[in-house]
Order: sequence, then C-alpha cells, then structure tokens
Amino acid sequence: MAAHNLRPAEPRISYMKSSTKDKIKGAAERVKGGAKENAGRATKSRDMEASGTADKAGGKIRSKVGDVKKVFGK
Repeated sequence: MAAHNLRPAEPRISYMKSSTKDKIKGAAERVKGGAKENAGRATKSRDMEASGTADKAGGKIRSKVGDVKKVFGK
C-alpha cells in the first residue's frame, strides 16, 4: 500500500475574516444559550435558565461586534 501524503483538514473558519468569525461564533452562542434556557425551563432550573439567557446575550453582543468590524473592514 502506498502511503498518501495527506495533511490534516484545516477548518474553513481560519480563512474567514475576523468579522465573519465573530458573527458565526455569536450565532452559535445564541443557539447554545437558547437550548440551555429551554432546558432550564423544562427542568425548572433557574440557574440553567439564567446561564442560557446570559449566553444568548453574549452571542448577540459578539454578532454585533462582527457587524462593527465589517463596517470598518476588519
């Protein structure tokens, strides 16, 4: 068998602009926060619900940071 000279796959996110990375990461944080918030409501866990709400807010902020970077071309 011939050994293939394959390099490990690099994530595509490394080729994106900083603003795009922030928007993607912010959206992912909002989704994660929403899931935690709903799980907290379902289990009546106020701590988990509050943590989810905080994650959602952090995701919104990160997305807005991406918007601002895009305006300034970064």
